[in-house]
Amino acid sequence: MKSPWETLKATPLFLLLLSHSLASAPYEDQPGTSYSNGHNCVGCVVVVSVIEQLAEVHNSSVQVAMERLCSYLPEKLFLKTTCYYLVQMFGSDIIKLLGEAMNADVVCHALEFCKQDAVQSQCHLYPLPQEAWKFTLEKAKHILKRSSTVKYHKSGSNICSLPFLAKICQKIELSVKKAVPFKDVDSDKYSVFPTLRGYHWRGRDCNDSDKTVYPGRRPDNWDVHQDSNCNGIWGIDPNDGIPYEKKFCEGSQPRGIILLGDSAGAHFHIPPEWLTASQMSLKSFFNLPSALTDELNWPQLSGVTGFLDSTSGIEEKSIYHRLRKRNHCNHRDYQSISRNGASSRNLKNFIESLSRNQALDQPAIVIYAMIGNDVCNGKADTVPEMTTPEKMYFSVMQTLKHLNSQLPNGSHVILYGLPDGTFLWDSLHNQYHPLGQLNKDVTYAHFFSFLSCLQVSPCNGWMSSNKTLRTLTSQRAEQLSNTLKKIATTETFTNFNLFYMDFVFHEIIEEWQKRGGQPWQLIEPVDGFHPNEVASLLLADRVWKKIQSQWPQILGKENPFNSQIEEVFGDQGGH
Repeated sequence: MKSPWETLKATPLFLLLLSHSLASAPYEDQPGTSYSNGHNCVGCVVVVSVIEQLAEVHNSSVQVAMERLCSYLPEKLFLKTTCYYLVQMFGSDIIKLLGEAMNADVVCHALEFCKQDAVQSQCHLYPLPQEAWKFTLEKAKHILKRSSTVKYHKSGSNICSLPFLAKICQKIELSVKKAVPFKDVDSDKYSVFPTLRGYHWRGRDCNDSDKTVYPGRRPDNWDVHQDSNCNGIWGIDPNDGIPYEKKFCEGSQPRGIILLGDSAGAHFHIPPEWLTASQMSLKSFFNLPSALTDELNWPQLSGVTGFLDSTSGIEEKSIYHRLRKRNHCNHRDYQSISRNGASSRNLKNFIESLSRNQALDQPAIVIYAMIGNDVCNGKADTVPEMTTPEKMYFSVMQTLKHLNSQLPNGSHVILYGLPDGTFLWDSLHNQYHPLGQLNKDVTYAHFFSFLSCLQVSPCNGWMSSNKTLRTLTSQRAEQLSNTLKKIATTETFTNFNLFYMDFVFHEIIEEWQKRGGQPWQLIEPVDGFHPNEVASLLLADRVWKKIQSQWPQILGKENPFNSQIEEVFGDQGGH
């Protein structure tokens, strides 16, 4: 699978955003990696579909639909400007082809966003044209040959070469590669800026000009003069002269929460209203700039490190939220060391972004949750590309040895198993994808097949009509989970205790059904792959309850001074 950043460079920002979100390309540091024609194809088909459906919903021309779409986009990051630029480049040809009743598949093949070879020339999201595919495509190409507007290099346009986007692209590229905040004045890996790996991902820095001040450290001189650990507790109680940090936090066993995760842990999410013409409005894309600069992840709402109230309406909270409620001295001590496409094999490429000083910082709870990409890939022959138990053992042991050299004594590490992902196909295959809801013409089975044909599926093994392949993928996932369990029961480390926990998604489904829900409502509707916000919070609830019942020492004490902390410091500076 290709790097999401390479996809970003290959296609215009908005087109890429949809393409990347749908195909969910994992990040792999592979020499010579270039952008994928498959991602270009997905992105083109999505955008043309949205334009066509906007015209249908509003009973307007294609030209008006394109202008309507651009008008919805925010000015930030030059998104509106970029959209109008694309309309200028491609609009006339899209109008001509749609005017001849050609669907998005044909349009994108004719425009060469979909690669013309023996295999991919047949990849299609929508039902094939009534006329023969080859004849229809030749007809579309003939129309474009007569066009006077074809002046672009269709399949290789690099929007990041535009002067007004060059700096934005550079910022996002650096953020993706280094997995540390782009804006970090004192280079302590914490930031006062939310996105570009800022405090959406790890606790907000309360002094970005002093690298000795950051979330999670032990207080300097009980924080008499300044808040050295950014938990909002500092100064001296005038009534008795005792520092507040000492009075409220000493002996309370403060600790942070750190996630080593993939896109599921980082809460990869694309709002369905971005693709659903009937729901689209000026309000639909207000969070697009933030999502783009967070790599299409929403860690601030995730089940592990989320610190904002849920948008889903359920009462369950993230693990960080519960840890902070248990002990207000844990305020802001969270880190999401997660990346789209992360696996046991490539975690070594960005684990250095983890921030923990063995001598100066509080202990931490680390959750290792590489739940998909060791068995998931987009290759046609997917099984040989899966991680073997032997490779899993080696990679995880390397990670644990690194953690042992970084984590303060008294920390805890939980290895999280892989799921049985057969619920994806079972729950979704006959449901309509957001792109198919208007005309009842695209199910998830069609969508999965399209991604698989282009070799950009986030998980060819589980998102497949082939039951045998789905079973083989789950068997490998079980083998890898058993490898993690073996490590947890046989290996010991000096600075942390090691635990294993099964990924029990079937229990989450059962709980949701008891509340009157359906299994498909727990999966991200656009990509059809990731657990959504509700599922993430229900999983967090299961994790928390299991820790409470079996390993309560992991969580530390419940601080009896929480109410007094609230009385003196209020929301402790928020997040």
